[in-house]
Amino acid sequence: MTVRIERDERGVATITVVREAKLNALDSPTVEALTAAARVLSHESDLRAVVLRGAGTRAFSGGADIVEMSHLSGPDAARTFITGIHHACDALRRVPVPVLACIQGYTLGAGLEIAASCDLRIASEKAMFGMPEVRIGLPSVIEAALLPGLIGWGRARRLLLTGETIDAARALAWGLVEEVVGAAALDDAVEAVLASILASGPSAVRLQKKLISDWEDLPLRDAVRRGIDVFSTAWQGEEPGRMTAGFLDEMRRRKTRA
Repeated sequence: MTVRIERDERGVATITVVREAKLNALDSPTVEALTAAARVLSHESDLRAVVLRGAGTRAFSGGADIVEMSHLSGPDAARTFITGIHHACDALRRVPVPVLACIQGYTLGAGLEIAASCDLRIASEKAMFGMPEVRIGLPSVIEAALLPGLIGWGRARRLLLTGETIDAARALAWGLVEEVVGAAALDDAVEAVLASILASGPSAVRLQKKLISDWEDLPLRDAVRRGIDVFSTAWQGEEPGRMTAGFLDEMRRRKTRA
């Protein structure tokens, strides 16, 4: 078992890549299991959030399994291998609820592409990030295309063209991660973000994630129109009326206590 799924009573699922001895490197069986896990969770109606992490403390993922890559027999095998990793990234992006990457240790190459495919990234101060493929004679591909949207074209070029590794502080300054905390505080930081998600309307969060995904592919005018449609769709359910009424009641109670 190279990928483990755990669920709790809140509707939070945790996916763990379990190849600690290999720095949670992504070989084909692990990639297939990760893709399957994301797709299975996507069909669970009571799912509220997903946390993705690597086993142990040394790595979120050290990237694609270099031993397997060294034995690829040619272009067709290479295409199959890299397409499999793309499918895992795409499956994570298609999970209909927020996916949080809980990052510690090395997050390199395909491991960073997996992290970039998540909605939010929370990292230990000891985490290290890089796209070292050019150092082994390969370009960075597939979901490396997400990096310019996260950190800008110049910084993406620096990571991709030099193969350099950066620390968590620089990753935060660049916008590659949303939060950096001490290693001992990492789980608490993830829980704090989960608490905010769980305090929000489940339907609203799902609609918001889908709309954000749509925005990535739409021109501005069409993106605005899509938002109007989604706002209207939200009112087909009871959640907006119930939650806005609850919010106003709480404001009245606070005003009375003051």
